[in-house]
Amino acid sequence: METKQTVLSWGGILLGCFILAAGFVFFINPYNIVPGGVYGASIVLHNLFPSVQVGTFGYMFDIPLLILSVALLGSKLGGRTIAAALTTPLLMNLLSKLAYPDKEALHALDPARLLGGNLDLSDHLMLTCVIGSALIGIGTGIVVRNQATTGGSDIVGMLLQKYFHVRFSHAILFVDGAVVCFGLAVIGFGVGTPDDGAQSSWHLSFYSLISIFIISRVIAYIINGEKNDKLIFVISDKRMTELNEYILKDLDRTATYIKSSGLYSGADKEMLFLVVSYKEVAGVKLKIKQVDPRAFVVVTDAYDTFGEGWKQLPSPNEITPE
Repeated sequence: METKQTVLSWGGILLGCFILAAGFVFFINPYNIVPGGVYGASIVLHNLFPSVQVGTFGYMFDIPLLILSVALLGSKLGGRTIAAALTTPLLMNLLSKLAYPDKEALHALDPARLLGGNLDLSDHLMLTCVIGSALIGIGTGIVVRNQATTGGSDIVGMLLQKYFHVRFSHAILFVDGAVVCFGLAVIGFGVGTPDDGAQSSWHLSFYSLISIFIISRVIAYIINGEKNDKLIFVISDKRMTELNEYILKDLDRTATYIKSSGLYSGADKEMLFLVVSYKEVAGVKLKIKQVDPRAFVVVTDAYDTFGEGWKQLPSPNEITPE
C-alpha cells in the first residue's frame, strides 16, 4: 500500500510538472506574459537572448537557488523538490521543440507558428492569460499536494525573510513585482532588445498582474479546496431535540452541545456548535426556525475544518500556500 502511494505521489509530481510546463509553453511564453517568479524572469531574458530557451534560463536560476538554499538556509531539500525543480525546465524545452516547426520559430516563440498555427491566440490575450495561468496554478498545486515545490522564488522569499526580516508573503510579492517591472522595461519598452524600435507592448504588464493573481488563487484552491464550509452557532432557551435529530439523522453529522447562560439574564441556555457544507446551511436555518423562531443564530465561514468527516490534520512537513 505504501509503495502504491509513493508511486502515485511521484506520478502526481510528474503530471503537475507537465501541466505547469504546458501552461507556459502554449499559453504564456508565446505572448510575453510575465507571471512573476523564476520562469517570468526567464521569459524576459529570452527576449534579450532568443537563442536560449525559457526552460534553460529556468535551470540557470533554479540550480544556484537550490544550492543557496542549502548553504544559507540549511534546508534539507527533498528528492521530490529537486526532481520537480529539474524536471519542469526539461519538459518546457521538450514541449517547445515539439510545438514549433524550426529553430527560427522556436527562437521567436512565434504564436502564428505554434502547433502549425492552430493555437494562435494573439487576438485573444485575456483568454490565453486565463487558460495559461489556470494551468500553471493547477500544475503547481498538484506538485505541492505531493509534498514538493518547484523551488525558484520560494527560496528567494525565504532568504529575504531570514536575512532582511521581510514577511514571506511580502517577499514573494516583492519578487514577483520586481520581475514584472523587469518585463515592463524589456518587453514593454524594448530596453536592451535587439529591435528597440518594436511596437510598445507595455499593456502586457497588466496581463502579467492578472496572471499572478489567477495562479495564486488556483494554487490555493487545488491545495485547500473550496473552503465553503460554514460554522454555525445556535443559542436557544429551549431543548432543540428536533434540531439535534435533524443534524444526526438527516445530515448524518454531529455537533457539540455547550451548556451556557445569558450574560444579562443569567438564564440557562442551550448552544450548539456545528460545521456544515454551504449547501446544508439553508436546511439547518429552516429547521432552526421550525424548532425555535427566536433562536440566536450565527453563520460564518470556517477557514479550515479537520476531523472525522472532514479533512485530516496536516503532517508536520506538509506545505500550504496560505
